[in-house]
Amino acid sequence: MRKTIGLALIAIAAALALLWYVVAGSSGPEKGTVAAQAQPPDRAPGDSARLARPEPPALPVEATNSASPVDLDELRRRLPDNLYWALGAPTDDEAVLGKRREHDRESNELYGKVLSTTATEEEIRRYYEDRRRVSEDYMQFAARVLADYGSQLPEEQRGMYELSIELHRARLAQIPRDRDDALARLRAKRGR
Repeated sequence: MRKTIGLALIAIAAALALLWYVVAGSSGPEKGTVAAQAQPPDRAPGDSARLARPEPPALPVEATNSASPVDLDELRRRLPDNLYWALGAPTDDEAVLGKRREHDRESNELYGKVLSTTATEEEIRRYYEDRRRVSEDYMQFAARVLADYGSQLPEEQRGMYELSIELHRARLAQIPRDRDDALARLRAKRGR
């Protein structure tokens, strides 16, 4: 159990670092950023098989520890439609894990199309709507944990939830600009 929690916290830290890197570098596709690296010169436009879209930061999973004050069953009852349950909650259920892999695959393919300007306007809007909903739901979940259990959580775990909220807030602020930029690139491509 402790090994699982330790590995989960490492994964969370890596995901948060990746998101921070993407958000901090979102002012433009500079050398070294995900956007600059997304389509290497040797890859043909539309070849998105190896693109990796930025992931939302994960949330701490200390709730899997029996000593944790966080009651996931109660949170699931209070937030039944939150995407955290489908995309981020700790699970060993192969059906859930398969759905997550499928969601990631579809989202990654769509992200590649957005970057390569081969996505339709509807696909661009769908991609950014999914990113918006994921961030809003993860923020809602983290805020609920902090409201209900924050004073009982160790400082490090409380800080992880707070950081997750801030990073998702930054992502939500960036989404309209990224969507509008993607739409503008598509329209400019059509006008050539």
